[in-house]
Amino acid sequence: MAWYLIILPLLAALIAYLIPSDTWRIRLLPITAVLEFLGVLIALRGWGTAPPTSWLALDALGGWVMLIISAVFMICSFYVPAYLALRPERPHRKFILCFLGFLSMASLVTQARHPGLVWVAMETLTLTTARLIYFNHNPRSVEATWKYLMIGSVGIAFALLGTMFIAYSAHVGGVRDPLEYQNLMGKALQLSKPWLRAGFVLTLIGYGTKMGIAPLHTWKPDAYSETPGVVGALLAGGVTSCAFLALLRIYAILAAAGEIRFAQELMVGFGLLSMAWAMVFMVRQVDLKRMLAYSSVEHMGILIFGIGIGGLAARFALFHLAANALVKSVLFLSAGNIHRCYASRQLPHVTGVIRRTPVSGWLLILGFLAITGMPPFAPFISEFNIAAAALSGKSLWLGVLFLVFLGGIFLAMSDTVLQMVLGTPSARRERTPYRDTVPLTAPLVGALVLALVLGVWLPRPLSDMLHNAAARVEGQP
Repeated sequence: MAWYLIILPLLAALIAYLIPSDTWRIRLLPITAVLEFLGVLIALRGWGTAPPTSWLALDALGGWVMLIISAVFMICSFYVPAYLALRPERPHRKFILCFLGFLSMASLVTQARHPGLVWVAMETLTLTTARLIYFNHNPRSVEATWKYLMIGSVGIAFALLGTMFIAYSAHVGGVRDPLEYQNLMGKALQLSKPWLRAGFVLTLIGYGTKMGIAPLHTWKPDAYSETPGVVGALLAGGVTSCAFLALLRIYAILAAAGEIRFAQELMVGFGLLSMAWAMVFMVRQVDLKRMLAYSSVEHMGILIFGIGIGGLAARFALFHLAANALVKSVLFLSAGNIHRCYASRQLPHVTGVIRRTPVSGWLLILGFLAITGMPPFAPFISEFNIAAAALSGKSLWLGVLFLVFLGGIFLAMSDTVLQMVLGTPSARRERTPYRDTVPLTAPLVGALVLALVLGVWLPRPLSDMLHNAAARVEGQP
């Protein structure tokens, strides 16, 4: 099943590249997404039975992340056919090819049990998504793509150096087994602590750049604002999730080695910095997609802050990974619809959204409320529990800062969102022929419903998997 999840999207990508018909090429995408999602569900039934020496297998942590990515990908795949129908001038073959290539490499990242293999998959993932950012073929998208590639290349170089440092820490400690995560965690106490710490710092910088935590996020505002909304959803819910997983694998080794306090201090610091940075740049933000980019910076900060607090907060940080991915899909796809309607994504051109595109307008409002932690949506559950864990810990001020930043971000986002959604559409703005349709809104409704369901009910199998994933993050084999 491990190979199935990797080979299926690659095979579909090859078919999509070879067939001449755009119609069948586009239909192939949702079919592949459904088959991949079903494959993930089947694979998750045996996530705890893989041999410890296997280089490709889903454990609880990788399975949780793969389930999130496959769900987001399926939501996006049902949106893509209607979106590409509005963009007949753009090359569909390359778009579908890279879209499916992303899914294959994401499957490899989540299943790989060797840090070197994870690194290769992450770099390939970057290359496939770079072509998607360039989809609009204009000077701004060229600039965004080059920023994404150049800054991402620096980050992945740091991640490679950190991986080499961790390998050297094993060499110094006399560990001769293959550099597989299970082996490293089992013999973590033998690893050289100075080299292990240095390796974690470098991988935090490297994979933190891919996640887009501050101040390593400088590629994110341009990439998210210049790419199609459906690609933004894939970046925010897929690429960042893979980078977070790669970082957690190394964090778990430090936890098993008894160096968790060192790692937690770094995670908490970068988490709060990301939230503060996002709050500042959201104030009076006039570009909807750039605002969502800074929202992504904020939520990457929430993720690593929760891991840094540890315990219950770490478990709900993993839960927040799913909550953020689902709601971000709603926000980016609705932002894409609004952009198509107004031919702009900036105030004061975009006003009265709820009158011109009522479905996308209401979805944007509900998505905004969900992502800022309003009940009963899933982000409320995760943010509430992370805050509770921080406030009940030894450093009360960490929880207070966390809540202050959440409140400030809510106020900053509401200023932009409400101005866009409410009011009267500008009479000076040319009306485009775009109108909300079922294919362009139904996937958003589905994602929002999933975020709502997770906010009130988490099935027992998912709860058990989440518990085991959090235990693994904190160094338990």
